[in-house]
Amino acid sequence: MSLPPISFEFFPPQTPEGAEKLTAARKRLAALKPEFFSCTFGAGGSTQDRTLDTIQLIHAEGHQAAPHLSCVGGTRENISALLKTYKEMGIKRIVALRGDLPSGMASIGEFHYANELVSFIRAQTGEHFHIEVAAYPEFHPQANSAREDMLNFKRKINAGANSAITQYFYNADAYFRFVDETRKLGVTAPIVPGIMPIVRYSQLARFSDTCGAEIPRWMRKTMEGYGDDVESVQAFGRDAVTQLCEKLIAGGAPALHFYTLNQANASIDILNRLGYRA
Repeated sequence: MSLPPISFEFFPPQTPEGAEKLTAARKRLAALKPEFFSCTFGAGGSTQDRTLDTIQLIHAEGHQAAPHLSCVGGTRENISALLKTYKEMGIKRIVALRGDLPSGMASIGEFHYANELVSFIRAQTGEHFHIEVAAYPEFHPQANSAREDMLNFKRKINAGANSAITQYFYNADAYFRFVDETRKLGVTAPIVPGIMPIVRYSQLARFSDTCGAEIPRWMRKTMEGYGDDVESVQAFGRDAVTQLCEKLIAGGAPALHFYTLNQANASIDILNRLGYRA
């Protein structure tokens, strides 16, 4: 069975020490020959400069880089300027998101939904960028219904997105059901599963409660039972996420996108188990 392409997501480091650690992690992950590295864009545009700096470094190292762009806090003027900068740099891929409204911010900005941002990118740059959008196999936490969430996803694809990366999940059936339902709506774009390695249970539980990604009860109970035994949590996580990836690959997932949290070990361990080699 052939292995699908892989990619990795980072967030912009806040300190020189964080930047050094990310450079080291990126070097190790690059050995696995990913299709691209993406870099997140902070809520309300709070990390815009650091995102640009990180993308420049990735690009200078000779890798494909995919900056995130967010509706929140964005204006047509500043997003147009960013698109111009990225195009001149030779960046070929964009991850276009609505983003989360930070606490205390009154207005989302000039773009209210990701499909509006996708349409704007296409109007400004034509077919220059490969545009990724987000997908939610377990549905966006703010969606009024499953049907509404599916139709919103279709709007993003129809606006000009080339493919999608999902929120992370641990139930493969949720991903396959989501893909099947979108195909019934006429969506043919690749939908790439997002993979979150498990490093610390408390951190994962906090993320999941915030973003609506479900940790199955059996996984929660197992990890809670390990208490402060971090090694056991990580060993369990490696097994569980490797098995998830095996199901996704066997089921025809077009690629795997790893949320690294700027660390290399957990992703490398899983990918080595799957047969990826430097």
